[in-house]
Amino acid sequence: MSSPNIKEKMDESVLDQTLRPEHWDEYIGQKHIKDNVKILLRAAEERGHIPEHILFYGPPGLGKTTLAHLIAKETGKQMKITSGPAIEKVGDLASILTNLAPGDILFIDEIHRLNKMVEEILYPAMESGVLDIIIGKGPSARTIQLDLPPFTLIAATTRVALVSSPLRSRFSGGVFRLEFYSNEEIAKIVERSAKLLKTELEKGALEEIAKRSRFTPRTANYFLKRVRDFAQVNKKNLDQKTVKEALNMLAIDEIGLNSSDRKFLEILIDKFKGGPVGLKTIGAAMSEEEATVEEVIEPYLIQLGLLERTARGRVATQKAYEHLDFDLPENLQKKLI
Repeated sequence: MSSPNIKEKMDESVLDQTLRPEHWDEYIGQKHIKDNVKILLRAAEERGHIPEHILFYGPPGLGKTTLAHLIAKETGKQMKITSGPAIEKVGDLASILTNLAPGDILFIDEIHRLNKMVEEILYPAMESGVLDIIIGKGPSARTIQLDLPPFTLIAATTRVALVSSPLRSRFSGGVFRLEFYSNEEIAKIVERSAKLLKTELEKGALEEIAKRSRFTPRTANYFLKRVRDFAQVNKKNLDQKTVKEALNMLAIDEIGLNSSDRKFLEILIDKFKGGPVGLKTIGAAMSEEEATVEEVIEPYLIQLGLLERTARGRVATQKAYEHLDFDLPENLQKKLI
């Protein structure tokens, strides 16, 4: 019998699949990428070729995997899904590639985490459609070259700088960066998701979810599901007031900061007088790993203009003091005079 946690994860997974767009018209935002990819797919179809390899990069939750699913649906091809950490050995990649049917799409998420030996085997597979396998060791070792069925590799990464230059250069279809969404685009995404979930949202509720969603569709859909649960359990209409209550319960404030974000700023301002302070010091003060602080907490604070990274360390801005209702220090007050 399935445990409640497993069942909940399965339900969430099914919901996420339900919310994925089925056609280009349903995919909101990222217009420059949509236009380029549609031309690439149309041109390949007219020539009778498979689409060229594509790399999507950008912060988590912006729709890289969704774009890959959409390309597979639009081309009518099967998509095999894996991830960089899952391909541990050369044999793992060989097994995946040799089991592809002609025209299939292979989607590799977090491709920057591929083993370097595996990556080198991928080069000829992408470029020439062959797989070089070495049999034996030492002087008796020999190379066998296997022809692969024609396939399209679509890859995604949150850290494009860690994708090696030789690998990046082999994405002949293009390397595309996904941008953050506007609040208007997020509101449209939430409105569409609400219809699919058969949930009625008032306009004010839509706007409230959008402005707290960190410009990210995944976060917006997560908030929508939690707000729906809150309204259902408490027998309330999904209006702006209910959304505020539900998101306050999740410790999400009016500009989308969570408890970790606020704790970071409070420590920076209260304990270190607004900075500058080094990453190690503030990580230790928060009892958080440096990577979590740098990659998860800081980017959104910088984006909102609440934090500055300087050569001397992290510094809280005037906007951070105002948002958390702290008194401005003398040095910032002098700048305003």
